[in-house]
Amino acid sequence: MVLNHRRVTDPRDMAALAHPLRLDLLELLMVNGAMTASQAGRSLGESPSNISWHLRKLAEHGFVRQNATGPGRARPWRIVAESLSWGDDAADSASSAALRDVALERELQLLRAALAEHSERPQEWRDATRLTSDRLWLTAAEARELGDRIAALAEPYAGRIAEPGSRPADARLVAMMNWLVPARPEQAGPTC
Repeated sequence: MVLNHRRVTDPRDMAALAHPLRLDLLELLMVNGAMTASQAGRSLGESPSNISWHLRKLAEHGFVRQNATGPGRARPWRIVAESLSWGDDAADSASSAALRDVALERELQLLRAALAEHSERPQEWRDATRLTSDRLWLTAAEARELGDRIAALAEPYAGRIAEPGSRPADARLVAMMNWLVPARPEQAGPTC
């Protein structure tokens, strides 16, 4: 299954996303499906009124939509796209950088929390957890190819986000983040 993807380029849309609670809300709706503000508030430890306010902000920018049927507060919210990206094609590089920084800090907090709980997890999950750091000498084309290959490895599992019935009974939500960036300012390789 191909996920519905949205490329975010408008600085106003990026500003709407650049809030940790809004990113948490999008992930919650992506993973659990449609939820009311009250349900989402319970899951995130926030008041329904605060959640409603943030959901309305996300809706103004087309990231979520409220179901059209049912009484006001009982109408669940759902995500519009299961996948979001932004980058160099942004209309405002400062907005793109701000969103990137919020998203990256959120991922680092998730990593820190997971590592803090690592010893309490079942052995099979301790064995499955990976934290690696590599330095590779690559050309730009090789870096692009490696990134594409990593994305292709994850693709067969991506449909499980939108189709909860396709998740194995013993599956759990796993965070995977990778990046390929130049490790230092441009420098020549060894001349051995």
